[in-house]
Amino acid sequence: MDPESKKLLTDTLALTQENNSMLHDMKRTMRWQRIMSFVYWIFIVGSAVGAYYLIQPYVDSLMSAYGSASEALKSLKNIGQ
Repeated sequence: MDPESKKLLTDTLALTQENNSMLHDMKRTMRWQRIMSFVYWIFIVGSAVGAYYLIQPYVDSLMSAYGSASEALKSLKNIGQ
């Protein structure tokens, strides 16, 4: 093998190894990005469920107050007739 071909071959090998290293880094970064995205959405959904769990008693009391006010208005309409 002549020296010029050998030099081209070693340069190609070096570039190939560098590209392989970059591809592995990109793959690792993508994997971590997917994991963090999953954790992010679990946090968002968990926060929404937790907020509903904490606010539910207040919503129930407001709904019962609305229902009793609605019944009182209906009874006032019936008295007027």
